[in-house]
Amino acid sequence: MELNIHKIELLKEKNDVEVVVNGEGLGDVFHSHTYGPDFFWRGRNYKGKRILTVHVIPDSIKGSLPQWELLMPFVKWYFKKVYSFADVCIAISPMVEKAITELNTNTRIVQIFNPVLLEKWKRTPGMRTEGRKLLGLLDSDYVVLGVGQLEGRKGVEDFLDIADAVQDAKFVWVEGRPLGLFTEGISRINRRAAKSTGHVYFTGMMELDQMPLVYAAADLFLFPSYQENCPLAPLEAAASGMPVIFRNLIEYTLLYDNVYLKANDTPGFIELTKRLIHDEAFYQQGLRMGDEIVKQFDKNTIREKLVTLYHEMNSN
Repeated sequence: MELNIHKIELLKEKNDVEVVVNGEGLGDVFHSHTYGPDFFWRGRNYKGKRILTVHVIPDSIKGSLPQWELLMPFVKWYFKKVYSFADVCIAISPMVEKAITELNTNTRIVQIFNPVLLEKWKRTPGMRTEGRKLLGLLDSDYVVLGVGQLEGRKGVEDFLDIADAVQDAKFVWVEGRPLGLFTEGISRINRRAAKSTGHVYFTGMMELDQMPLVYAAADLFLFPSYQENCPLAPLEAAASGMPVIFRNLIEYTLLYDNVYLKANDTPGFIELTKRLIHDEAFYQQGLRMGDEIVKQFDKNTIREKLVTLYHEMNSN
């Protein structure tokens, strides 16, 4: 099975399945989280036992790649091939299931969310101290955090607009640039980031094992992304112990069972950010919302669904 890091950790917690990551030989079930040529090559020997967890849909290229409008017909054609090659597509959200269905594939779709490993992200005072040292922040700083690739889709420019309007906090964005110069708006974003004031920090890519410390260092998490499916960063932030402000998207309306803080636009983000900084009762309400929302992504429930699917596929 080829899995993402969270599901690998989750499945290895018990000894009821053997997990091989990118290994040689033949397993009982082939489970992939990637959709490149390697998916077709490795999956060729697993007819009837190919599982694909779908993290990316055609709409994911909007605001991620330049000239995405011209690329969309090819992207839809390619993803239809990818989804159709799988025997089961795991949709990580209702919006993903909708996207797969709209491509008219005949593949079976099973909805299983991404898990949140609560014990991994839960902060301690020591983690907070270490995280602030890592980021070069003072104990007295109020820290607003953003996490995501530096691209238009992630709302990083909105994050900078919010920072401009809220001068009594430090704004930290943890980012990577996996597409490099092929990222939509990268030159525009680089110029804007270079002009940002002293209370805004761009960390670059952080190691995965550093992220619990980064979350623990922050007081508030902003997630101004314009398109997501089942994003882990805001759930990890909530599990760490801070309020999260989402953009008001239909994806989240379909996905989340519980209420959450949301803003329609940049002024809305600014208003909620200021209120959370200065209104302790509202801040505590935001914390409670985060606690409730992560319960929907309980690791044990998700693990049970995965293992049941594996046994079912292997018995066919």
